[in-house]
Amino acid sequence: MTDRFVEVSLDRRGVRCTAKLLDDRAPITCDAVWNALPLGGDVYHAKYARNEIYALLPTFAPEEPPLENPTVTPIPGDLCYFTFTDTQLGTKSYGYEAEAGHRGRTTVVDLALFYERNNLLINGDAGWVPGIVWGSVVEGLPEMAEACQDLWRAGALGETLNFRRV
Repeated sequence: MTDRFVEVSLDRRGVRCTAKLLDDRAPITCDAVWNALPLGGDVYHAKYARNEIYALLPTFAPEEPPLENPTVTPIPGDLCYFTFTDTQLGTKSYGYEAEAGHRGRTTVVDLALFYERNNLLINGDAGWVPGIVWGSVVEGLPEMAEACQDLWRAGALGETLNFRRV
């Protein structure tokens, strides 16, 4: 199989990086994402996991992928896939506004980029939250990490996180 790549971007900030799909480690997840591209939505910066940005999307796979290539300790450049129910993301502690696009969906897909070290996928309400590592950034991570830090400090409103085929 030929290597496949995606562009991950913060469009308002004009920053992008390139990631290689990990077809050998997460083939079902990679196919699901690849077949649904382009994908994107409002970006959020993690509260619990630390150095993570993500978008919450409607389901797009015919069946949700199994937990292949799981981690609870993502490293810089990891792209992760999570699935949540509406009630898992519905508590006030998450801080999603009432108008958030994922409200009212029974299942929500979280596509995330981890941009720095020392991440731990544990949630105060639910415990461990393993994610599927489906891609790895191969180009542009330092610039993306700088933009992610700006997003953390300056705010995410009006910014989108997007995934496109390269």
